Amino acid sequence: MSTVGDHIDLAEPHMRENLAMAGLDVEYIRATGNTMYFLDENGQEVPVIDYAGGYGALILGHNNPEITAHAVALLNAQIPILAQFSRHTAAIGTAAKLNEIIQRELGDDEPYYAVFANTGAEAIEAALKHAELNRAAKVSALTGEISAAVEAARAAVAAGEASLPAGFQQFDDLAQHVAQHNAELLVRPPLFLALEGSFHGKLVSSVQLTHNEEFRTPFAALAAQAVFVPFNQPGALTKIIEQGRASLLGLVVDGGAVQIVERDFPVFGAFLVEPIQGEGGINEVSAEFAAEIRQACEAIGCPIVVDEIQSGMGRTGAFLASSLIGLRGDYYTLAKSLGGGLAKVSVLLVRESCYRKEFELIHSSTFAKDGFSSAVALRVLDLLEADDGRVYRLVEERGGRLKAMLQSLAAEFPDVVKDVRGKGLMLGLELHDQSDSQAALLRDFARAHILGYVISGYLLRRHRVRTFPTASAANTLRFAPSVELTDGEIAQLESGLRGLCSILRDQDEQALFA
Repeated sequence: MSTVGDHIDLAEPHMRENLAMAGLDVEYIRATGNTMYFLDENGQEVPVIDYAGGYGALILGHNNPEITAHAVALLNAQIPILAQFSRHTAAIGTAAKLNEIIQRELGDDEPYYAVFANTGAEAIEAALKHAELNRAAKVSALTGEISAAVEAARAAVAAGEASLPAGFQQFDDLAQHVAQHNAELLVRPPLFLALEGSFHGKLVSSVQLTHNEEFRTPFAALAAQAVFVPFNQPGALTKIIEQGRASLLGLVVDGGAVQIVERDFPVFGAFLVEPIQGEGGINEVSAEFAAEIRQACEAIGCPIVVDEIQSGMGRTGAFLASSLIGLRGDYYTLAKSLGGGLAKVSVLLVRESCYRKEFELIHSSTFAKDGFSSAVALRVLDLLEADDGRVYRLVEERGGRLKAMLQSLAAEFPDVVKDVRGKGLMLGLELHDQSDSQAALLRDFARAHILGYVISGYLLRRHRVRTFPTASAANTLRFAPSVELTDGEIAQLESGLRGLCSILRDQDEQALFA
């Protein structure tokens, strides 16, 4: 077991071992903008360009001076950070600002209610809970209607005004047939839809909506049941919905006869969608598939949860990546950059027509909506919106420059680079699989799904560039720097990636591990 100073390292020792193996076990002591610093053996600071960007949480950079000054001012003012069951002015302001931005971007004035949380996965959990609260209310209303219709039919038969359906001699037999069929269906748990390649967190429910089996399978018995929809595949969603549909039985009196009718049962709790998949490999939902999702979900009354935890907050050149493909959500989840790199804060936004006010009483968190993180979030939104959205324009320009460089490398090394994907400052470079490499170490690490981390170690050690593969697509390197990205930082990444591509092209494993 490794040690830190004189202390045994009990914090994720297996992770530390993997970091050491890949050459990534570096302790950073300072960070600003896109640069992080560690100390070399002589105690001198070594700068590293950070393209990991806190997994998308640093759109405004490390220790942004305006956010930092605001945070210090809040603490110096001794604001009440934890004041549960009171008026939270900063949270109210943040919710109002979010509505202002989203309504402008969507071109719709329907408001969204805000449910604050601490992390992205918690916001997803809140979305699942709220969606199930809505579905349960629909089920309750539906069963109430069926019960009333059964009693109306019973009265009509008793009064001699209606006859029973063929095969039933007594009304009680008919009522029991309906009740038994419905009882079997009513105890079934809801199904949630998500895309293949999705990542929605690792908490009890959210992990079941995360497609990666390594994360999901050990906990499959605990929570939400998911059905995964093939990514960007026309017709696949409609087929899954048709296969999953179910009906309750009800009765109607028509033309002097009692008839058995089917009533659509709300099987699906919600459809969770990342407009650009982060951990799945930087995969973009197409506008055509987004339209199919909206149409299919509207047809069955299934709400859409748009997960903008990584792709939102301006990272793609728009506040919501989903707005660029015309995907309208009933729910939105935001986190990561909402905290400005300083605060841990997330939010679930629920469309007014979907919102249930009783949710506020049955769902809560000690640290959600606290005075500090809410005030920081509001300042972040103000900075994003400043100068008529200058940050969004800069993200688009800087992202375009970075993507052009990556595409140039792909053209130069077609046998090494498989694809370049993403928008704005959420980009991915997919490398060809090395599982059949003639170089033993490359082959073995690729088959163990850790070559991406070894490559990251090479880029860090040799080129002072910090990046990592996406969690569920080990051959895809992610690039999520801040909007402060400079041409010099892009050139440093280009130099490192060119060296990497040359090594993989030549199968020079010694150079990679030197």
